[in-house]
Amino acid sequence: MTLYLKEVRRFWKVGMQTVFAPVVTTLLYMMVFVVAMKSANPARASNFGEFVGPGLIMMSILNNAFANSSSSLLQAKIMGTSPDFLTPPLSAFEQTAAFALGAATRGLFVGLVTAVAVWPFSHYHFVHLWAAVYFGVTGSLLLGLIGMLAGIWAEKFDHLASVTNFVVMPLTFLSGTFYSVKNLPEPFQTISHYNPLFYMIDGFRYAFLGTSSGNVTIGVIVGGVLTLALAGLCWFLFNKGWRLKT
Repeated sequence: MTLYLKEVRRFWKVGMQTVFAPVVTTLLYMMVFVVAMKSANPARASNFGEFVGPGLIMMSILNNAFANSSSSLLQAKIMGTSPDFLTPPLSAFEQTAAFALGAATRGLFVGLVTAVAVWPFSHYHFVHLWAAVYFGVTGSLLLGLIGMLAGIWAEKFDHLASVTNFVVMPLTFLSGTFYSVKNLPEPFQTISHYNPLFYMIDGFRYAFLGTSSGNVTIGVIVGGVLTLALAGLCWFLFNKGWRLKT
């Protein structure tokens, strides 16, 4: 609990940078796309806003969950503060849980603020509340765990930037945030279904629209299995102290 609260207070202390700046960026995306759609086809602008709004909310959740855990671990290694959580009597499970839950808290909080900000442009409403809760929580934990792996592996900010720019951002932008994968030609439509973030965004959008581009059941399974698998891997790395104790 102490380590979890430390993670929450760490990002909240610079809330203007970690919470409100991502919301402004997402709001700009929303405004640009809706305005562009109004110029191209005013009749479809409202439908497009309702479609893209949940995708942008989920993208904010994913990106901020990743950023929280990855930056926290890398900064701890660079600044030499990693003994703060390595020397106390914390088990590898407690360390994994604290960093993952801290990342999920930031992701979900930013998602909540983003949801309020984009509502005037999207006018979304809940159809399946369980899907919003499940995919929101699972997606934030999943990216928080990926961020932990990146933070443990990285030895400098260039390493972390490479993961962000060449792995996380492409997977996020190519997951159907701004478009329906059903409109993609083959083989790109099939390839999109191998992107785990597609299932997170598609499942989250299903909570608001009641329709999905993929199989929601598969999305539930993929999200749950990947989250458990990555949690096990992070536990193993914390237990071994790989790149943390050396």
